[in-house]
Amino acid sequence: MKSKKLSALLLAAAVAVSFAGCDKSSDSSSSDSSAAQSSSQSVDEALAAVSAEKKEKIFAYIEENFGKNIISCQQESTWMSSPDYEINYIEEMTGKVPAMRGLDFMNNDFDGCVQRAKEWDRKGGLVTICWHTGVKSSGYQESLDDKPDFDKLLTEGTDEYNELMESWDKAAKALQELRDSGVPVFWRPFHEFDGKWFWWGKGGGDNFIKLWKLMHDKFTNEYGLDNLIWVLGYSGDVRDGWYPGDEYVDIIGSDTYNNTTNKKAWDKLLKITNKPMAFHECGNVPSVEQFESDGAMWSWFMIWHTDYIMKNDVENLKAVYNSDKVITLDELPDFNA
Repeated sequence: MKSKKLSALLLAAAVAVSFAGCDKSSDSSSSDSSAAQSSSQSVDEALAAVSAEKKEKIFAYIEENFGKNIISCQQESTWMSSPDYEINYIEEMTGKVPAMRGLDFMNNDFDGCVQRAKEWDRKGGLVTICWHTGVKSSGYQESLDDKPDFDKLLTEGTDEYNELMESWDKAAKALQELRDSGVPVFWRPFHEFDGKWFWWGKGGGDNFIKLWKLMHDKFTNEYGLDNLIWVLGYSGDVRDGWYPGDEYVDIIGSDTYNNTTNKKAWDKLLKITNKPMAFHECGNVPSVEQFESDGAMWSWFMIWHTDYIMKNDVENLKAVYNSDKVITLDELPDFNA
């Protein structure tokens, strides 16, 4: 029934656009402008509805598999021989391709990320995006070095606030383009916040919660980004006092590079919420047997790029990617069906 309603909405929007563009009989330019605006809004609403329905299918799939099977994910780099450098390596070593691709808006790579996300979605894959951003720009070093005045940063109307919003607008528009292309995104901003090495964690838990809620409100209500699945990514320590609340989070997670299943973080996250949980960054991926014996069957694991994936033991990587408990690209359902 939902599919029929969405199809009807898309058809109505298309007809509205056709009439707005072809009706030349009226002498009133204001009427034409009003009709065009109305039809444009109808198209936007239809596209958002389609994208939102697909997101719900994907999230239902995450919930269904959480605790049972782990989705494979790989973070890309863009400065090696190919943007598919890591993906190609995994396929060569294991004969499989990860189900989810990790991207990063870092260094204002909005156009590139959008294009690669669309291509990955067309292959049937899942997309997760993080953002190493400074307060004003999108550089990695700024994300570490910036030390904002949070009172000014979080006060509407200040120069600091306006500059932050200008930066966020760029990311929001890129995510809108993905929404309008029917691409849901596991959106993981401000990761490792409780580690306090990035600027967004340097103001403490209360300021971080305000920051998270501010972005959630802006992206949801101002930009209508119904295609986002919000991923709250702790560091391995999972410190208390940083949780924004269930209404602002879809998936909770943690990362570590200590060659474990991140079981300690798993146990801490379970005390915070009953949301699905992700191992959103790791170096060497543990064996499936370790995940099972530790009782830490995350929604997904994501190996970091370049040296991190290359340093994984090839035989273990092959066993992980060919395990019945690990979901690869060829095993995902068709979320566009």
